Amino acid sequence: MSSRLLMIEDDGRLARMVGEYLVESGFAFAHAADGLSGLARLQEEAPDLVILDLMLPDIDGLDVCRRIRALPGDGARTPILMLTAKGDPMDRIVGLELGADDYLPKPFEPRELLARIRAVLRRHHEGPSAAAQALRFGSLEIDRDARTVSVRGAACELTSYQFDLLVALAERAGRVLTRDQIMEAVRGRELEAFDRSIDVHMGRIRAAIEDDVKAPKRILTVRGVGYVFARQQD
Repeated sequence: MSSRLLMIEDDGRLARMVGEYLVESGFAFAHAADGLSGLARLQEEAPDLVILDLMLPDIDGLDVCRRIRALPGDGARTPILMLTAKGDPMDRIVGLELGADDYLPKPFEPRELLARIRAVLRRHHEGPSAAAQALRFGSLEIDRDARTVSVRGAACELTSYQFDLLVALAERAGRVLTRDQIMEAVRGRELEAFDRSIDVHMGRIRAAIEDDVKAPKRILTVRGVGYVFARQQD
C-alpha cells in the first residue's frame, strides 16, 4: 500500500509539480492550500506524513505544527517535514522545537525532498532488528519494538526522529559522541555544516525524559565535543 502524503502549501504550481513527482515515485498525494483546510484534511484522511510550508495565508506553519502535535491519539505523532525559507534558520529551530521531524529549505530539488520523505517514513515505520530488546536505565525504559519511552511508567512524547536519536545515544551509553557521529548514526550521512538542529532535538528529548532539564542526569553535554548518555542513572 502506498504511503499517503499531505502537502500544506499555498503555492499551487509548486504543489502540482511536487505532487506529480511524488505520485510517479509511488506515493499517494493530497494537497491543501492553507493551514486550516490542511488540519481538517489531516484529521479526515490520516496521512502517513505531512509536508508543511511555514508561509501560509491564514495561519502560519508553526501554528499548524503546534496544532498537529496537540491532536489526540495517533494524529499527534504524524511525521512532519517542514519547508522553510532558505535564509531563516530561526524558523527551522522553532519548528524542530515544536516537534517537526525534519526540514528542507526552499528552493529544493525534488530528489532531495523524496530522499528526506523516505528517510522520515523509514524512521517512523521501520521496526528494530529481531534481536532488539527494551533498554532500561533506572526508571527510564526505551522499548525499541513498540518505539515508546517511559519514565517511572509514564509515557514520554517524542517524535520519531527524536526517538531514534535517543536510541542511538542509549545504545552507546558511556561513550562520548560528537554531533556528527550522532547524526550519522541516525541519518546514515554526515551532519550538514553549521546545523544546530541536533541541539534543538536534544533539548526536546531532555524535556521529555529528565527530571530537571537544568541539571540533566541522563543526557550530558561534553563541552566542545558533543553528548554522552550516562550509564548509571536513578
